[in-house]
Amino acid sequence: MARPPLPPFNAETAAQKVRLAEDGWNSRDPVRVAQAYTTDSQWRNRSEFLQGRNLIEAFLFRKWTKELDYRLIKELWAFHENRIAVRFAYEWHDDGGHWFRSYGNENWEFDVEGLMSRRIASINDLPIVEATRKFHWPLGSRPDDHPSLSELDL
Repeated sequence: MARPPLPPFNAETAAQKVRLAEDGWNSRDPVRVAQAYTTDSQWRNRSEFLQGRNLIEAFLFRKWTKELDYRLIKELWAFHENRIAVRFAYEWHDDGGHWFRSYGNENWEFDVEGLMSRRIASINDLPIVEATRKFHWPLGSRPDDHPSLSELDL
């Protein structure tokens, strides 16, 4: 099952791939998001190492059970052939009402069908107060007119 846009990427198709990934993650639907990865996809997320779509789906379920009211912005950093680098920030709160902004970078590698075969993510969490949140759209995809990370100076 192909997941366009397909590699090799150019500036337009790499940016499209990034936005599609952002929209998927903002759905907070582990099954939907996991379908973007190969069945044997390799992940490093913080200090956790995963391999396979089933483990990715379980990881995402755990993630969005803990990270409530999750809203994410991704931004293209670089691309080459079948690889894309992104930077991102997301805001969320825990079940105690403590807010965080998580910042990071991801390196992605895709197979010929446009499925992600490798994802390497480095992420840092910053406690914030609710009044300093910058991501206020309704849950789901970020509106097209919402500022980007660069426009928010993040």
